[in-house]
Formats: sequence, C-alpha cells, structure tokens
Amino acid sequence: MDPQKKLAILADAAKYDASCASSGGSRRAAPGGLGSAEGMGICHSYTPDGRCVSLLKILLTNFCIYDCTYCVNRISSDTPRARFTPEEVVSLTLDFYRRNYIEGLFLSSGVLRSPDHTMEELVRVARLLREDHGFAGYIHLKVVPGASPELIEAAGLHADRVSANVELPTEADLARLAPEKKLPVIDETMGRIHLRRTEAKEERRTFAPAGQSTQIIVGATDTPDATILATSSRLYETHRLRRVYYSAFSPIPGADVRLPAKSPPLVREHRLYEADWLIRFYGFEAQELAGADAPQLDLGIDPKLAWALRNRAYFPVDLNIAPRGALLRVPGIGVRGAERIVEARRHRRLRIADLGKLRVAKNRALPFVVAADHNPTAAWIDRDDLRERIVRPQAAQLSLFDAAAPAAAPEPAPLAPALSGEL
Repeated sequence: MDPQKKLAILADAAKYDASCASSGGSRRAAPGGLGSAEGMGICHSYTPDGRCVSLLKILLTNFCIYDCTYCVNRISSDTPRARFTPEEVVSLTLDFYRRNYIEGLFLSSGVLRSPDHTMEELVRVARLLREDHGFAGYIHLKVVPGASPELIEAAGLHADRVSANVELPTEADLARLAPEKKLPVIDETMGRIHLRRTEAKEERRTFAPAGQSTQIIVGATDTPDATILATSSRLYETHRLRRVYYSAFSPIPGADVRLPAKSPPLVREHRLYEADWLIRFYGFEAQELAGADAPQLDLGIDPKLAWALRNRAYFPVDLNIAPRGALLRVPGIGVRGAERIVEARRHRRLRIADLGKLRVAKNRALPFVVAADHNPTAAWIDRDDLRERIVRPQAAQLSLFDAAAPAAAPEPAPLAPALSGEL
C-alpha cells in the first residue's frame, strides 16, 4: 500500500486517543543529533476539544486481535486496515520533523498477535530514532498492558512519556465492552512503570522522564462521574500518574447496540478535567466533588462552585486568618491567588478592595469571604437564589425563525463571571 494511504488510515485511527501531551520532557540532542523536547522544541497545539495536534500522532497498525466494542479498530470492524513497518514510521517522523511539521511522535498501535509482539515493534521505532538517528525530539509510546517487564523497561529508556490506557473506569465496564482487557493487568503494567521510574530516580538514570498517563473514555457506559473520579484518584495515588485524560465517547460506524447512539456533551469532559485539577492541586477528595448523594458533576457550573453551594456552612472564610487550604476552597481563588493572599497579609490586614489587586476573581469570591472591612455580599450565603446571583445565564444563539421573547421584568443583576482561568 502507498505510504500516503497508510498515513491517512493510521493517522485517522489514532485520533480517538486523547492521552498525548508533550509537556515534561527535557531531552536535548547531542552534537550531530536532531531535535529537542524542551523549550521551543515542542509546540503545543490543541483542537477545540482538547486534543494535542503538534505531534505526529499515528498508529503503527490498526490491525487488532481485540474486540473492544467502542473501538473503530476492533477485530470485528470492517474499517480499512494498514500497517507501517518500524522503518517507515522512523522515516516519516524524521521527514516531518525536518520540515517543521511536527515536534515529536505519539505512537500507539492495535494489538498484533500478542502484547509482547506489539511492544517489540513499538520499541523498535523508538530505538531506531534514538540510537541510529540521534533523534532527541519528544516521543510518547503507548505501552500495551500485559507486555513483559523487559519491553516496558526498553520503552521507558527511549520514550519521554509512556501510557497504558485504562479505557473504562471499572472492571465491570471492561468485562462488558472490552472482554480481552483486564483491570488487574492494566494496573500491573502501570505499577511496573511506576516502579521502574522510582528505581531510575534512585539510580540517577532516565526512564520516561515525562511520566506516565492514561485515558478514560467517558459516556460509553452509564458509569457516573463519581466512579470515574474515584478511579482517577486511585491511579494518581497508586501509580503516580502525571495525567489522566478524559475522552468523550465518539459513536463509530456499525457500533454495537450496547453503546449509546450519541456522544455525551463535551462539557461533561470539561467538568471532569476541572474536577481532576481540583483533586491534584487544590486538595479536594473525589467524593467531595461527586459523591453518593450527587454522583454526576453539575454541567451548569464548575465543580468548585458546586461544592461551595452544597457546603455553605464552610463559609464565609476570613481572608486574614484562613489557612491556605481553606482559601483554595473559595470559588474564584486559585493557587496563585491563595499564595498572594498569604504573602500580602503578613504585612497588613486585607480588605475586600485588595482582592482585585491580588488578581483574585473578586466577583466570584465575594459571597464566600470576609475581610477587615464590611462585605455586604457575604450576607448572600444564606439566600436561596445564590447560584442565580453568581452565575450569569448562558446566552443562546437565536435562529432567524425564533420569535422575539416578550420583555421580562427586570431581575437582580448577577455577578459577572470570572475573568481569570482560576477555579
């Protein structure tokens, strides 16, 4: 098959994997080598749904012996098939890199014959690039769960980041939609990567310096956000993952009847990323954001504001005495904002007017804080319409045929939405 045709098939097949981020690498080329994984060597570029497009993102092959119902490359699918040789992938990577089309390589694959055979092929690509061509650009290799420890070791020696996808959040989901995949096997593979990284750090050698990541498909089953976040938290804690990526399920041609007919709203994926961020950097537990009483994240507001509205007894927080952890729970105060508040109050007592100077999202924080001076907005904390006062209704695009709405009675002006990106 013509390489260009192969590329069209295998690049398209790789678009469903969201677990590619190029951050964290620090590899540089030796004299006479090629590429760099740091500084301007890697250009991040993301599609509107968050997928990175700055890497040459392809599959080695989309032939696969597994029959995962949600995957377009499953063995029972009639999708066009193609397969690159490792040498062809190396040639494409170098050619694209020299033309400045890409900054690195994200390489995954369908499972050929066995996990070990597939991993041998993937590792061969990385080894050829690093050892034969002196390529020092970014490489992200997919690790096939169940591959032997020796191949995992070889993958980590040559790749900047490795990832083993968990795909579905529970063992029951995997048994139903991906029977060849087992959660204990995936866990074991992630555990080996974590162990190798720990050993390498102690021995002062390099092993997957950008860490490991994984991907969870959202919306292929009715598993709630609470379970998804609990799985993510366990993986972060147990295997020290750098990132968990959430990928909204995409309907595929000829899909199994057990799959939903349409994708979940992309805002659900977005809320999961926000909750994930709160767990990793703000000290929240997964069950605080989505627990048994509210297993799905609120799609209308961010998870931190939703938590604050459910836990009003926690507020108001005094800006002048609250510990950093308490400040991080205030909507509108991010990590840097909390640090600025802690630093500023060492010199004087803070007033409400100082929030703007400290670059806090003042309008979101006001109902939840008190300071040295009077804050009348803090009295809103007990109001039934607090949510409506904080959240501005989303504007809807009218069509040419929508009738103009009748004039409504004026409502109390809501607070402006946050202008900063902090939660």
